[in-house]
Amino acid sequence: MAKASVNSPSGPASVETLTTRGRKTRDALLDAARTVFEDVGFPEARVELITAAAQVSYGTFYRYFESKEDVFRVLSDQLFEDIHHRGPSDSTLSPAQRLIAANRTYYQAYRRNARLMAIVEQVATFNDDFRRLRHDHRHQLIDRQARAIARWQQEGLVRQSLDPEMAARAMSAMVDHTLYLWLVQGDEANEALLLDTLDQMCLGALGLDQD
Repeated sequence: MAKASVNSPSGPASVETLTTRGRKTRDALLDAARTVFEDVGFPEARVELITAAAQVSYGTFYRYFESKEDVFRVLSDQLFEDIHHRGPSDSTLSPAQRLIAANRTYYQAYRRNARLMAIVEQVATFNDDFRRLRHDHRHQLIDRQARAIARWQQEGLVRQSLDPEMAARAMSAMVDHTLYLWLVQGDEANEALLLDTLDQMCLGALGLDQD
């Protein structure tokens, strides 16, 4: 990935070494960068636009980030951490209830991040580094889903004929593409009906009974 020149010989400071004020400035730059990327897209975004939105000098940007690609990578990591975050697991829920709860948490996170997700998907089509980043994050989610499916197979709750990884990949692709068309591309849909249908499709694909 091409990187812009950095004002400091040692490069941007690490997050761990930042002062409280430095963290606030870095957070302001991240917020500003997200706004710029969402407003004008990745190709048209420039460091000058980010610093203007953050109300800091041009040189200040390079104390914290190497380039617009660098700040976009940090934002992408934050986005996927939010989308793939799992809340506390309720042991009293059945597997079907846990699957639906996990789906709904994912739907809500996708909605919060839909505008930035659209940019990430766009960049992944022409930038190899971000394509790998997108793949790595998707693979983490698929691995987690595949482990759950394999566990449910051992418990006799899910069809034994299914390959856990292939099932997780297919379900993830179905959910992701449906949400992308709805929240990013603007396909009209009844929200409650759409989300309930996705839940039922996932349960049906696994043969998982809903209590």
